[in-house]
Amino acid sequence: MKGQHLIIIVNLAWNIVNFRAGLVRTLIAAGYKVTVVAVADGYENRVVELGCDFIPVKMAEHGTSPLEDIKLMFRYYKIFAVKRPDAILSFTIKPNIFGSLAANWLSIPVINNVPGLGAAFSGKRLIKFVVEGLYRISFRRAFKVIFQNDQDRELFSERRLVEPSKTLVVPGSGIDLSHFQGSGRLTNDSSAEGLTFIFVGRLLREKGVLEFVEAARVVKSLRPASQFQILGFIAEGSNAITELELAAWQDEGIVEYLGSSDDVRPFIQNADCVVLPSFYREGTPRSLLEAAALSRPIITTDWVGCRDVVDDGINGYLCKVKDHAHLAEQLMRFIALGDDQRMAMGAAGRSKVEQQFDEKIVVRRYIDALQECRRDFSTRSRWKHKGRMK
Repeated sequence: MKGQHLIIIVNLAWNIVNFRAGLVRTLIAAGYKVTVVAVADGYENRVVELGCDFIPVKMAEHGTSPLEDIKLMFRYYKIFAVKRPDAILSFTIKPNIFGSLAANWLSIPVINNVPGLGAAFSGKRLIKFVVEGLYRISFRRAFKVIFQNDQDRELFSERRLVEPSKTLVVPGSGIDLSHFQGSGRLTNDSSAEGLTFIFVGRLLREKGVLEFVEAARVVKSLRPASQFQILGFIAEGSNAITELELAAWQDEGIVEYLGSSDDVRPFIQNADCVVLPSFYREGTPRSLLEAAALSRPIITTDWVGCRDVVDDGINGYLCKVKDHAHLAEQLMRFIALGDDQRMAMGAAGRSKVEQQFDEKIVVRRYIDALQECRRDFSTRSRWKHKGRMK
């Protein structure tokens, strides 16, 4: 293990800081030399502070230009050819596809992670067809492909995008339980009319922002003191919520927009319940893991990835997809609970992430996969060497 050089490729440096910092620290502590290749988005210094090297790469993250994607593939190829890592860990769609293709040409083993399928698998049929084809080609020589839920693994296996024997499921990106910890919040309001509900996530329509707002209208008409908050950065693209929409909702008095933050803990801790009505193809939503770790009940959709974090009626409630009326019913159901019941839900969520989603579980599986990769490729090298000697 000592002296092994790993390259981690991902879309943004921000992704490493927010989702993979624990993995990077553990890999370095275990003796790996780690280099991160990602878009320089202002977080690159914080990546370096983790103890690894950083190489910026230009990437049209949301672009669909084949020419730009080919350029990205050759950028990866040049970096890999110079650095010659022992293995590559890949996250997010473009690094998974174009980074893997570059690594395949150089016979460098790749462990891919598919953190949800996103809009590509729920959008236009042609885009889905093209993306599936690219996954099938790029994953053909993958050493392992890691998924965050069983449904995504089954879909890739059934569509023959990857060999089932190469697949592995890990519980999301994991959660640092020492960083995210807190007790439940009591409103001290016997009428339970003043509860605060918060949406945390990228402001995309697929994340259920519109359903959240429509449900808030219904609930506020019945419980005017209820508060609804939105925390997250304004995304790009045609499916993004606009600043004008946010301003209109605030003027109407339906929601309060809190902006975005690198530390979501105080915002979640100041709320009674975290709500994510997503119909995005999530892996395991990070905001739900953070909410449960902070002992906050959750209301989310009975949908891929989301349902994995909630035991319905135990640590939260599940609602129907794209159904703001049913979401409003679940919100009212939560409001009707007593403080002790809400506290019990929060405690159950904390217990669930401790048992199933601890970051240590995720990191251990990566270490195991890397050790297996090293043994496998060492064996192949020895057989090749013997063949040449004959």
